[in-house]
Amino acid sequence: MAGKRLKTANESVDKNKLYTLDEAIKLVKANATAKFDETVEIAINLGVDPRHADQMVRGVIELPNGTGRAQRVAVFARDEKAEEAKAAGADIVGAEDLMETVQGGTIDFDRCIATPDMMPLVGRLGKVLGPRNLMPNPKVGTVTADVAEAVRSAKGGAVEFRVEKEGILQAGVGKASFSEEQLAGNIRALVTAVQKARPSGAKGTYMKRLAVSSTMGPGVKLDIADLGNEA
Repeated sequence: MAGKRLKTANESVDKNKLYTLDEAIKLVKANATAKFDETVEIAINLGVDPRHADQMVRGVIELPNGTGRAQRVAVFARDEKAEEAKAAGADIVGAEDLMETVQGGTIDFDRCIATPDMMPLVGRLGKVLGPRNLMPNPKVGTVTADVAEAVRSAKGGAVEFRVEKEGILQAGVGKASFSEEQLAGNIRALVTAVQKARPSGAKGTYMKRLAVSSTMGPGVKLDIADLGNEA
């Protein structure tokens, strides 16, 4: 049955067509027929080479309609800042004890925040957290003295984006159960944020290709021109 469903979904998408945002969202929602609430994702091919520092694209955006997913947040902090993080709703708060847990292979969180004074400690976890895009970074607001606000932002639908090798950026923009308007609002917000994060080293066409899909569904190519000034 799964093979038949996937075949039907693939046949519903014209691989050579660039769809408007509204058309693409309708197709993605129609093809999200799994027994769970599939995540809707966007993939953007950028005209950058992230191996060069002046062509790295990264940032954070608080999606207007949230992500539809409960984010587990870990905070590296001590004393008063640790209490602030707990009060704001952090799921895990610690210092050396949390470092040892992570080093032991247990990473039970989706976002990681740290106060500046904790970075010498957190820096030891670079090889563990880095590949998972969990390493705290001041550029995206996850190294901050205002841990309470950072926790609230992460819990409220903040999405961190980062271009990977081959110049591809991927991010979740909601759930298939979202309304078409909610998904469209989130996609436009993310595309705008990526556009604003255009690095100084990017030359020529910045946004080359965009596609949206659900967890189990085929990709649907977007007409960048339909997004207007955002792209």
